[in-house]
Amino acid sequence: MSPLSRIFPTVHCDSDGSTSLTASALQTVRTAVAVPESELKRWRRTFEANAKVVNGDKFLDSDSFVNAIAPKGDLTKIGRAQFSILFRIADTSRRGLVSWDDFTVFETLLKRPDADYWMAFQYFDVDHSGFIDYDEFKTVFSSNLGPDAIPFDFECDWIKLYLGKKNGTHVLGYNEFTQLMKGLQGERLRQAFKYLDTDQDGFIRPEEFKRIILEIAGHKLSEAVIDRLPTLCTLSPGQRISYSEVVAFHNVIREMDMVERIIREAAAKSKDGRIDQSDFLNYAASNSRYALFTPMEASIIFHFAGRGIGTQRLAVLDFAQLLDARWRAPHEQSMERPKATVSFTQSFLHSAYSFAQGGVAGAAGATIVYPIDMGNMQNQRSTVVGQMLYKNSIDCAKKIFRNEGFMGFYRGLGPQLGVAPEKAIKLTVNDLIRSRAMDPETGRIKVAWEMVAGGMAGGSQVVFTNPLEIVKIRLQIQGEAAKVEGAIPKGAIHIIRQLGILGLYKGATACLLRDIPFSAIYFTAYSHLKSDVFHEGYNGKQLSFLETLGAAAIAGMPAAYLTTPADVVKTRLQVEARKGQTHYAGLRDAFVKIYKEEGFRALFKGGPARVIRSSPQFGFTLLAYETLKTSVSYPWQDKPPQMETALTSRPDEMSKIRARNALKILLDVHGDFGLRAATVSGRPLSLSNPRLSSS
Repeated sequence: MSPLSRIFPTVHCDSDGSTSLTASALQTVRTAVAVPESELKRWRRTFEANAKVVNGDKFLDSDSFVNAIAPKGDLTKIGRAQFSILFRIADTSRRGLVSWDDFTVFETLLKRPDADYWMAFQYFDVDHSGFIDYDEFKTVFSSNLGPDAIPFDFECDWIKLYLGKKNGTHVLGYNEFTQLMKGLQGERLRQAFKYLDTDQDGFIRPEEFKRIILEIAGHKLSEAVIDRLPTLCTLSPGQRISYSEVVAFHNVIREMDMVERIIREAAAKSKDGRIDQSDFLNYAASNSRYALFTPMEASIIFHFAGRGIGTQRLAVLDFAQLLDARWRAPHEQSMERPKATVSFTQSFLHSAYSFAQGGVAGAAGATIVYPIDMGNMQNQRSTVVGQMLYKNSIDCAKKIFRNEGFMGFYRGLGPQLGVAPEKAIKLTVNDLIRSRAMDPETGRIKVAWEMVAGGMAGGSQVVFTNPLEIVKIRLQIQGEAAKVEGAIPKGAIHIIRQLGILGLYKGATACLLRDIPFSAIYFTAYSHLKSDVFHEGYNGKQLSFLETLGAAAIAGMPAAYLTTPADVVKTRLQVEARKGQTHYAGLRDAFVKIYKEEGFRALFKGGPARVIRSSPQFGFTLLAYETLKTSVSYPWQDKPPQMETALTSRPDEMSKIRARNALKILLDVHGDFGLRAATVSGRPLSLSNPRLSSS
């Protein structure tokens, strides 16, 4: 059979008889020929990367074929030997090798919207007749069951309901086959329970329940859940398991994706990041048209997630062993990879690494918004009695440009780049306190602790902020004075010598009054904007460039404006008063005099400019910091425990997803499907076998 013949659809017994085979075949060929060039290049790249040279031509053998099609980091317990089932479908020439043409046809088949069921049908349709007769279905099914497997009654009424008659032979068309496969596991469950219920009292022993589940769904469960399967008998008195409990457990497995979605969404909306059975059932009922889960099914979910205690409130991570088939107990992982004791040197290096990242991010943000800061400071200066220096922020910008030129907007930038340690210590302290106050299982932190972390971060930065700002302000003022009064500008070193150590911290109280509430408001707002507005972490979501920038910038707006009065007072205290200007004795005196002489609005003078400056500055600073933490993270950092499933992982190519799903459908027949070397008349049972004899 030529490779191209594999892409022609088969006319099944239950298909519409009016459909023309020729027209359908031509349409399929057009679809195959219309493959985008980029897709063909990707297939070629995959083929070339895994192919081996045989007699001068490149081919894929079974192992290299699996490497080409198997999803990377597969989240299931499907073995490589089972992925090789699909090799039998791709090997159309029956030579144990897949050529480039074969591989192209196989990838084209995977583009079908029903590729998963199509592949399963191809596996059972051994003789490529386009239908599956009774003998084919029974032989392929039986050949993949071991001698110790629970037997299946092929003469049951359920099979007879699905099989039709044609020319005196039982046959299954493709559409009927898909429905049969969807319900096959449920019938196997029923027959297995009936077979093991020798007393016919509606109960089986715990080890018998485990045997059933291992045969039909072992590939969907973690080893921890498999070990605890017998504990299902503790949900009801008698130490045995009823048929209703077996069916309920099977329903949970079958709807595992929906179970995970409900758990994640319900936990995200809860106050403490945890849910109980009532929360689970209430959320499921409020977000679906019909009841998805029964109370018994909810009890089973929380029984296995809670390790036998189903009444407690659980975090998403507690459900990992049920939702992630590859989950392993933390202590088992630590035994394989012993956790090294963190020394003082390692802790210091980690802190220094984070400090450096914060410094780079802070310098970048300060440079971008420095011209706005220049105008803001000049506008907040006190005025000479009877003289108005600037009408507004725009007038201020015009006069700076006219008097000092473009570089006037960057006068004093050098000391301001010293903001690097200021931002570094703020970001480092905030992260440090948040990490200590955060619930390690839910990742949640109380709002009060968020504000404490932000406030302490703001307070700690003053040790750098105050000296830098007082020098910056004096340098900025000198530019205007040099133009208007002819004064000679002095350098930063001269200003530092003039002020002395204590003078560098003049106005520190006002600086604390500004920075502590600013950081408390800012970091709290930033965190909640990311989680509540942009939904970071929701089903594994990672914020985009613009979302991170938007959250950081928006959070700076209320923080900047509400702390403007403290910033105004700080500026007045740190500016060297000249003749005719008001002198301030201290923080309280400055507040009183500004209010009496200039009114309440003066306390918010420069507020809009401060918002315009702080919002983008912290936006770019946090964006740079988050980017550095993600892209250049500390190499030896211990990552927090996370649960990765198909819902939260980065999606594979659709073809690989469908290839994996085709195997899941086959594994629902039996957990060892494809692992047994089944034979018919001494020859392997595969698509290379031309036809199964009915005799």
